[in-house]
Amino acid sequence: QVQLLESGGGLVQAGGSLTLSCGSSGGSISTYNMGWLRQAPGKEHEFVASISERGNFKYYGESVKGRFTISRDIAKGTVYLQMKNLTPEDTAVYYCIASAGAIRRDSEYWGQGTQVTVSS
Repeated sequence: QVQLLESGGGLVQAGGSLTLSCGSSGGSISTYNMGWLRQAPGKEHEFVASISERGNFKYYGESVKGRFTISRDIAKGTVYLQMKNLTPEDTAVYYCIASAGAIRRDSEYWGQGTQVTVSS
């Protein structure tokens, strides 16, 4: 059973940067597509980014294009989300997701979430 473990969240000022990391225990994520969803208070889950099993395909939500970069280190079994030029609208709980298919709310494996707070 794959268990996903996020880290790297925190408080940052607008315009700042953060990098989230996601590793796993109980199983390898090397055969899964990986990604991030986020949920702001009172809002639905929003797709942020995804990366294919081999890392050769990447997709981004419209609101983060050009500011966020997803990557994965297959050898380390870790996925990263580099976030730049953060705005208060990026404030949310960020969830690491593993899926055999697309990264969506019904994807198989979820991390516990890490809070990102951007102050104005």
